[in-house]
Amino acid sequence: MEKTSGRGSIAPASVENGVENPGLELMEGVNTEAEGPKRIEEGTKEHSMRDDPRLPSHPRKNLQPFTKARSFFKRHASLFKRILLGLLCLAYAAYFLAACILDFHRALALLVITCLVIFFLICHFLKKHLSKKMTRCLKPFKNSRLRLWMKWLLTGVSVVGLILWLALDTAQRPEQLISFAGICMFILILFVCSKHHRAVCWRTVFWGLGLQFVFGILVIRTDPGFNAFQWLGNQIQIFLSYTVAGSSFVFGDTLVQNVFAFQSLPIIIFFGCVMSILYYLGLVQWVVEKIAWFLQITMGTTAAETLAVAGNIFVGMTEAPLLIRPYLEDMTLSEIHAVMTGGFATIAGTVMGAFISFGIDASSLISASVMAAPCALALSKLVYPEVEQSKFKSKEGVKMPRGKERNILEAASNGATDAIGLVANVAANLVAFLAVLAFLNATLTWLGELVDIHRLTFQVICSYVLRPMIFMMGVEWADCPIVAEIVGVKFFINEFVAYQQLSQYKNKRLSGVEEWIQGEKQWISVKAEIIATFSLCGFANLSSIGITLGGLTSMIPQRKSDLCKLVVRALFTGACVSLISACMAGILYVPRGAETDCVSFLNSSFTNRTYETYVCCRELFQSTSLNGTDLPTFSGPWEDKEFSATALATCCELYTSTVCA
Repeated sequence: MEKTSGRGSIAPASVENGVENPGLELMEGVNTEAEGPKRIEEGTKEHSMRDDPRLPSHPRKNLQPFTKARSFFKRHASLFKRILLGLLCLAYAAYFLAACILDFHRALALLVITCLVIFFLICHFLKKHLSKKMTRCLKPFKNSRLRLWMKWLLTGVSVVGLILWLALDTAQRPEQLISFAGICMFILILFVCSKHHRAVCWRTVFWGLGLQFVFGILVIRTDPGFNAFQWLGNQIQIFLSYTVAGSSFVFGDTLVQNVFAFQSLPIIIFFGCVMSILYYLGLVQWVVEKIAWFLQITMGTTAAETLAVAGNIFVGMTEAPLLIRPYLEDMTLSEIHAVMTGGFATIAGTVMGAFISFGIDASSLISASVMAAPCALALSKLVYPEVEQSKFKSKEGVKMPRGKERNILEAASNGATDAIGLVANVAANLVAFLAVLAFLNATLTWLGELVDIHRLTFQVICSYVLRPMIFMMGVEWADCPIVAEIVGVKFFINEFVAYQQLSQYKNKRLSGVEEWIQGEKQWISVKAEIIATFSLCGFANLSSIGITLGGLTSMIPQRKSDLCKLVVRALFTGACVSLISACMAGILYVPRGAETDCVSFLNSSFTNRTYETYVCCRELFQSTSLNGTDLPTFSGPWEDKEFSATALATCCELYTSTVCA
């Protein structure tokens, strides 16, 4: 049955269960009446379009191929994505093979990056498709008795392995046992200072120290690990050198080459910009989450504190707590102590670039920063064990938020802008602390001269007070005063000032300055430099107390009293983390690189002072004797060498010795 509307349009009658529904029929009529003018208007438009000579005669027919193509691409979007991805992979594979064939050494960086990407893709694939199977395979280990047996077996193997390693390795270098004794000394001191002695979880402590030790062996002892981190350090130095392009344009070449503020501080801006881009892309979050997951499952720490400590490897002591800001209010005292300790025990990636620009060994800095993360968690749980019920024991971990920037350019700009405050802070602190140190030294010198104690300075006091502790780290006794001075400056003044002083001693050694001048040591050995680099790698100094309290109090003002109660203990723990890392370096250090062939070196034309020149000339002086005659006699490799007398004369022009008289 059909019914005619008021506008002449025909609307079907509404029938429900065989009965006409006049209500629905009326509504349809109203709707039809409302749509009537629209249809007439559309019909008028179509008629005018058909009559317009400028338009094609059949627009809908002309649009049909495009509509069909669009729907076809929508239906097969996944297929086209796979095809495009496959073509891109083939193109990259061709490029990669061409680069390796043309010059493999030049393409080494590309090879490393490609291998890392492939490794992570494989891990992602295995986790996505085989995680359930792996979980089923590990079900037998959930048995409590089997887990206990595995725990004792692993503990026994670790203890026996450590004893055998120490016995075999220190047989050739027994002085390394001093560094091992230093680790035991610091752990004993921290245990005495523990808040709850009986609540210490030794699994966390030993796992943290064990991970630090294994990573140290990988980086310092094994050739692949050492070469890899040496290569990584060189690449970072090359990467940071691009800062000169921007700073030279803004400040000029003269200032960049000669003035510290324009030479090293712009690196912080450049590195901050790069870190902000990586954070926007999600790479920083991904790496931090993986490190935190590994530390959490091995050491048994909670998700929030582990994520904050892992984040300290890349960001600063005030930025890392922002990663877990929503969880800070509900964290236990032990967890907050771990967060603060992680901030004191590590350095930020931005200032690491500035330290590298000083001339500090890049691979040692990177190793020290990474090794500090598990050690910080371990010592934090030793000093302030967990006695409360944590809310963050989930094994899934805590997810880090993505950046708020809308595009990569905004991220780069914000990173550079945010780094300006850090640059100003560093510059202001350097000016203030160096001035205070100069005033303090002048005051101490004046007070000392009143009682006939000459040249009394803050560094001299530190060299005497801290010398036994530095010796227990594995530093030779002759180098202990200088390293003690630097460590004292780091703790009481600032790590920037300490690293700057360390770089000055290193530059003296590399420039061939004599080791002793008027009874004063001018530089330290390579081993002492590396141990000092590890011991300084952290923000554990008195000025950082205010920075930490200011940052955390602004996030959780209701827990200000808890923060003030924990900060000094966390500062002491963070300082010990750096010192134990230095002890690890002292145990594992071995001389690297081929020794200089002094016979061939002195046979060549040398006129400048270098470290190699000093070493070879010292060796020549020790092999020379006068025997009461005007002509010197030579022994060892210089015996019967025609050039020995000429080389001796050249060495005497550069350095002083009794055989040069």
